[in-house]
Amino acid sequence: MIRMLYDITGIDPTKVPLDDKDTMSIFASTEILGVTPEQIHSEVGTYGIPEFGTKFVRGMLVDTKPTTFEELLRISGLSHGTDVWLNNAQTLIEEGTIKLQDAICTRDDIMLYLIKQGMPPKPAFKIMEFVRKGKPSADPEKWKEFEQTMREYNIPEWYIGSCKKIKYMFPKAHAAAYVTNAFRIAWFKVHKPAAYYTAFFTIRADEFDSDIMCYGVEKVKNKMKEIDLQGNSATTKDKNMYAILELVLEMYERGITFLPIDLYKSHATKFIMESDTEIRPPLNSIPGLGTVAAEGIDEAKKDGKFMSIDDMRLRSKIGKSVIELLEKVGCLKGMSQSNQMSLFG
Repeated sequence: MIRMLYDITGIDPTKVPLDDKDTMSIFASTEILGVTPEQIHSEVGTYGIPEFGTKFVRGMLVDTKPTTFEELLRISGLSHGTDVWLNNAQTLIEEGTIKLQDAICTRDDIMLYLIKQGMPPKPAFKIMEFVRKGKPSADPEKWKEFEQTMREYNIPEWYIGSCKKIKYMFPKAHAAAYVTNAFRIAWFKVHKPAAYYTAFFTIRADEFDSDIMCYGVEKVKNKMKEIDLQGNSATTKDKNMYAILELVLEMYERGITFLPIDLYKSHATKFIMESDTEIRPPLNSIPGLGTVAAEGIDEAKKDGKFMSIDDMRLRSKIGKSVIELLEKVGCLKGMSQSNQMSLFG
């Protein structure tokens, strides 16, 4: 996706400033996107941002309201760990025992904190390794020894209790790599929205359905309501589609629209940004029209316009069902059935 953003905009993603305030703001609010939380059904603007777009992590963002890159690293660590956030750091923060910057978020935090409190590096490293592998619950006897060591260095009881619950921890270097790329993508979402949605739908939107998504905001909202009403009984396809519908709704609310699918102007598989407010969907976004058929049409049209529907069918090596799908969405308007008809019609 980062590569595609580079190709569309000519802006090098590695040069994106990681301290950009407008980009940072979407992790705590929707304001910079020019939409309200009510319009997009989210208090934060991170739909489609890797690591930060899921309902679970958006909930973490609402709870923590991050304002710095370092806090995003912490949230990434918390979201990737097991029993690090839920029933652990989240509760401690809600109760007011600690703030986000005090929480144990990545495995490195433990060793560095213990050393800072005066513990020699070797036992600090051993405790970190023991905790990050989830061993306190598996080997309670050994954990008792470590608890005793920690108390000798006046480590707070909440900290010891937090370590005890942890089953798995993320390394900080991984969190840093993930968050850096997520922030780069977020920068494009804020500053180059049409390019961002074009790249997202091309790379990530396997369940994109032009029948539902390309005909305005009301159709999108209706489909979302329909899936909401189904709850857990919704099909896997619909659940996967929901995440794409969220992005499509947000895109419409930001004033960007889809152009009609066009036999000649649409690419086989890639969305095309035609202006700062217009995106053209590909042929394979037509429900039922597969990638092989779309690529067949794309390849055939390189040799010039089709003389007729029959000419297109032969050159593209497509069947009757694909022709019907193209007719249904208006791609074949004005095209005659065969060359003979155009000669004698």
